[in-house]
Amino acid sequence: MTARDLIEIWAGRLFAEQKQLVSLGGDQPIAPVSGRLLQTVGTLYLYEFTLPPGRSLEIDTPLSIIPPDDMEPTEGVVLSCRGDLALVQTFDAIGRTVEAATIVPDRSGFLATSAARLTEMLTQPDAYRLGPADRLAPFLEATSGTDDPGVSAASILTTVWSDDVAMRRQRIASMAMELIRANKRILLICPDHHAADEVAGTIARAMKAGGLIYKTWISRYELTLAQQASGLAIQELGFEAQMHQFYAKSRADKAALRRKYERFRELTPLLAYKGQKQKDLDEVRLLEWRLLTQLSDLQAKSKEANAILAEYENLPLLRRLSMQAVGKNMESLHQYLALYESQMAGLTKELDIARARIEELVPEAAVPKDMRPEFEELKDDIVRLGGTKKIRELLAAEEDTNRQAFIQNRRLVITTAARVLGDPLFSRVRFDVLVADNAPLIPPPVLLGSAGLVLERIVLTGDTRDIAAVGLWTTPEAAARSPR
Repeated sequence: MTARDLIEIWAGRLFAEQKQLVSLGGDQPIAPVSGRLLQTVGTLYLYEFTLPPGRSLEIDTPLSIIPPDDMEPTEGVVLSCRGDLALVQTFDAIGRTVEAATIVPDRSGFLATSAARLTEMLTQPDAYRLGPADRLAPFLEATSGTDDPGVSAASILTTVWSDDVAMRRQRIASMAMELIRANKRILLICPDHHAADEVAGTIARAMKAGGLIYKTWISRYELTLAQQASGLAIQELGFEAQMHQFYAKSRADKAALRRKYERFRELTPLLAYKGQKQKDLDEVRLLEWRLLTQLSDLQAKSKEANAILAEYENLPLLRRLSMQAVGKNMESLHQYLALYESQMAGLTKELDIARARIEELVPEAAVPKDMRPEFEELKDDIVRLGGTKKIRELLAAEEDTNRQAFIQNRRLVITTAARVLGDPLFSRVRFDVLVADNAPLIPPPVLLGSAGLVLERIVLTGDTRDIAAVGLWTTPEAAARSPR
């Protein structure tokens, strides 16, 4: 029997169970329910609800919470239910405390979603690789806990059977480190979220001891139920916490880039204006220099003419005759002096105008000492980032918290098998290796749904005695004979 055969059988069973649940009215509202907010991470909230006596919720079941006082209802998923205390992850806040709320479980919706995912695996063979999942068939057909098909560590399917939980998880941690160093993407599934927290802590501690930065590699898909595991704070390993931190940094970087761009746009016309004023100032100063040069020449000529007039009568006759030959006599020298005075008066007026203009232009062209280095630094940043057009495109782009892109960058994702089958996000991502912790406690349909996302290898861990004791792994014939 192949994985396709098993998937077809279990998809049929899930559809039948869903129809039976709907016909019997199984998803009955639970009220009154009181609760309190335990923690908030990004856009997710963890509430603890106290259920009425005799009521319980199955883990990973989606539900709706209807608060009192006409508040808007919210959606959530059950992460734990022990006794009358249920831990529920919600997508909206409904207050720090909740009184007399109503919980409406949607177990039938979960079954329908799971069956649809299994059916999709059959109808879209190009999107799923079922070769590794085929290796599960001998285990899911086993009828006793002593049967082991005898796979080796080098095969597509590896088993780690032991009754020592600590030893099994240490093996998982060592294996995870080896796979991460080999650049493999790992999906680690557990029977429940408490076990997922414990496994995350064990692997994180082993990575820390091995010199790996575990915060970079490990991601707990849901909110963690425990504050610490294996002596480490594991809340920071939560997928939502990591994504919230990443996008918060991204938004901060974007805000900083926007400030830089706006400052660059502010300084660009200002410095262009200053540059034009500096050009005008240089031209007026050049004019001033020319006027001063001309005035200096006229003053020298006027001084020379006055000196000649003062000594004209004492000049030798030949000198006076030579001067007269070129038109320099007493009368013409006085005319030259009048002309010089007139030209110097005009030049002086032009100098006054030029100097007044210089006084106006100096403050207009002045650039504060720190402004130009700031502009040059901003300009270098703009050029390095691809220019103003590219930056405008980056700033205009909408903030999109792409969960799929983010989870594809995680090397080790830890969650429950039911969440993998019920969350639409996992239908679009693929992994190299699947590790099933305490696999005999994971029902076949969700185990097969997780195995369908794997490209290379599957690792099963657990205690073989649980296969028969728990009785989840039954033969396909027994499944087919189950009442529908």
